[in-house]
Amino acid sequence: MKSAHRIRLSLALLSALAFTGCLGDKSSSGSGTSTGQLHFNGFNGLAYQTASQTGNTNQSGEFRYYPGETLTFRVGDLTLVSGVPAQHYVTLLEFFESTRSALQIPTVEDLGLSTHTYTEQQVLESAAVMNLTRFLMLLNWTENVAEGDGIDIRGRVIRQLNAALPALNSPIDFTVSESEFTATSPVPSPANQLLASICFYPEDDELCQDPPTQTEIDNAPARPDDPDARDPDIEYREDLIAKKERIANSVRTLEDITAEDAQTYLTRELEAISTEIANGYYLNEDVASYPASDTGIKSVAVRQIGGSTSIAELEAISTRPQDVQVQSADWQSAEVEYFVAGAPGGESELLMSFRPENTYRWVRKQLRVIIR
Repeated sequence: MKSAHRIRLSLALLSALAFTGCLGDKSSSGSGTSTGQLHFNGFNGLAYQTASQTGNTNQSGEFRYYPGETLTFRVGDLTLVSGVPAQHYVTLLEFFESTRSALQIPTVEDLGLSTHTYTEQQVLESAAVMNLTRFLMLLNWTENVAEGDGIDIRGRVIRQLNAALPALNSPIDFTVSESEFTATSPVPSPANQLLASICFYPEDDELCQDPPTQTEIDNAPARPDDPDARDPDIEYREDLIAKKERIANSVRTLEDITAEDAQTYLTRELEAISTEIANGYYLNEDVASYPASDTGIKSVAVRQIGGSTSIAELEAISTRPQDVQVQSADWQSAEVEYFVAGAPGGESELLMSFRPENTYRWVRKQLRVIIR
């Protein structure tokens, strides 16, 4: 790692990913349950179940759980996943055991500090994550999930989904290849069959009607060239053709949401969660200034807003070790010790990367040290 001094002290990853009073975790009065959240901007309409709790996620994507429990998520009668560790924030990246495990392995960025962001981007290449995300985005009432909006799966959509499930020619499997999951011909994939059975418009909308059959079109009279000769109560052949096209164009398929669209949506959610977690921590000072003659050991500490600081891993480097050197780092006290080593006029940034307990995410903070 070039000339920078790097210290890393780590605590073994916890086997159960349940937030217990950290990272803004909230408990209901007297119940002992905690509130978790699926995604940052909300995820409405999924049924969830733990060993002790059942319910439906609301507009904020909230669910209730006891620490140590796992989650099962369903959309209507369709089970999406089971065995997901319940915690304060859950994302679709954690719905599969393989990707959940991959998230626990940080990557190292150019300065030699651990980060989770590169790992998340690698996990976003998972076909299973992409298949699931595209499918759920298409169940959103509006076809696009705008920035800052969550996914809203409405009761009308769920009722149609439940009605169509028994007619599928095979179960929906999110772990198949992208080409198999998104197939439209010669036989549409089960996911596309299901989407074709759902109308995302009010029940009485024309687009929710069965399209005209070819027999109905053939038997309909041709539209007169003279507008005055047209009967407003008659659906002419041209009208039925246009109606059939409108209904066909209103049917959603997985081609309507690309893997790139899904990655963009997930990246927004992941970045928002990381920012929210990082905002819960601060250093007890942002700038420190010492005379060059003061070579005694100094310290800077990580602090958590509104609670005691609990971190599992801590790394620290000096960007200019010729001016400021790291002496030690201790995850238990959440402190980094350092000392001045340079001449007057020198300065350095102390970069601290740490992982709060019960999350795979790393937080970066920095202290500017000036030598006078």
